[in-house]
Amino acid sequence: MSIRTEKTNMPFFMKDCALIARMAGIDTAINLREMRERLLHCPIESIFHHFCETVIRPTFDDPEYRNDFAIWAARDLQDRVLAEQLGIINPYSFHDLEEVRRCVIDIIDDRLSEVTYIPWVKMDNDFRFMRAVTVVFDAGKQFELPEDLVAALPEMSLSSVYYHYVEARRRTENHKDDFTVWLSGFGSGTEGLIEALGCIDFYFMSLPELKACLVRAVAQFKGEPAIG
Repeated sequence: MSIRTEKTNMPFFMKDCALIARMAGIDTAINLREMRERLLHCPIESIFHHFCETVIRPTFDDPEYRNDFAIWAARDLQDRVLAEQLGIINPYSFHDLEEVRRCVIDIIDDRLSEVTYIPWVKMDNDFRFMRAVTVVFDAGKQFELPEDLVAALPEMSLSSVYYHYVEARRRTENHKDDFTVWLSGFGSGTEGLIEALGCIDFYFMSLPELKACLVRAVAQFKGEPAIG
């Protein structure tokens, strides 16, 4: 497939990544009131980690909730009402992570006003606030043309998909993925591909699900039968 574009662009250098997680330097929470107080002061990187980096953690396997706060509410506080309210938060629908923080605190405040006692967790089930450093390294591939990216997507590693499609939204202007930013540099001719890549509601997907959706979106753009 050849995509007609107005101009050439700089090559796209594919990256891969891994997380190095550590404690966020704030006390753990053993009940819902402590959770609220810790949330007021925890670093914004911790909010990002517990909402956005769960998808790339190899130990994350919860099929129902995508953020750690909802999981803690369900598994340890055993408060399904609170878990459901926290679980539907999509951090990418907010302007920034401070808005996400305020949303979580508001939900907890509402829940605290409803319950007759402060929910506590069992010993060793306290919530540990974490943050992570993203270690980025060269994946050894580069793309010159839009069709090169299209051809490479099915073989791209899940951590590369995360870095370029998910994590990029914290780095790029207008919170776009790296693919969209690069394709935009070619001018007209890539609008259909950009639309195909950008219409995916990705937050509630696992990385394998996201990669499959990206591949299907590209196949539909090319006019090929969608597989999977």
